[in-house]
Amino acid sequence: MNNLLVIDVGNTDAVFGIYEDKQLLHNFRIKSLKDENYVFFEYRFRQYFLENSLRFSDITKVVLSSVVPPLTPIFKQLVNNMFGIEPTIVNAYIFPSLEVSIDNPNEIGSDLVANAVAAYTKYKRNCVIVDFGTALTFTVVSSKGKVLGVSIAPGLRTAVKALFANTAQLPDVPLELPTSVLGKNSVHAIQAGILWGYEGLVRNMIHKIRAELNGDCIAIATGGLSSIISTLHGEFVEVNRELTLEGLRIIGESRAS
Repeated sequence: MNNLLVIDVGNTDAVFGIYEDKQLLHNFRIKSLKDENYVFFEYRFRQYFLENSLRFSDITKVVLSSVVPPLTPIFKQLVNNMFGIEPTIVNAYIFPSLEVSIDNPNEIGSDLVANAVAAYTKYKRNCVIVDFGTALTFTVVSSKGKVLGVSIAPGLRTAVKALFANTAQLPDVPLELPTSVLGKNSVHAIQAGILWGYEGLVRNMIHKIRAELNGDCIAIATGGLSSIISTLHGEFVEVNRELTLEGLRIIGESRAS
């Protein structure tokens, strides 16, 4: 069996996907704990393979995206030790059909490259990928396969945590969209301010991006929190939490064995 393992190491979670052909067979997460060492991640990884009756020998190719520099060598070592494979490391130049047209292509996150690859491969239209993760990112790709630019704001959970950490009398709250913007208690008030505020932020950014592209731009949502603000879903042609993994799969399939 020839399976592709893709790894997306983000600031909150490291997400793993195992593909056979184009089908995602397994998808799991490990917290990206930057203070943990190799042994922690190897144990979690081995545990998942054991619990799901997976064999290391079935993995024949690995694609690694990491935006957490301290964890990158740990996951490279993990792949080398467990599969005897040198992983393909994603960067701005990894996919020849995609041109990263920004001042310094090396600055773009490899997860955003994967998002752009997935969106361009599927739609081949001007599009903006809105990734609801630790950061809220807007990656704009042209119909010609050119990354035109990126916008970044704090993610939903990041904003709530910052408010909680710096305001002694306010509680941490669940990310649930309230029916009213008029908060009647502290939890409701934070939910209203953050979630309805971000609804406006995202909608306004999409509209401004479309205006710069003369109205010709579809929008795609991804990321672990992409389904939280349901009122935005009309803005998107697709809400796909696995878009980044799909991009990594496409990158892996494009690389010679």
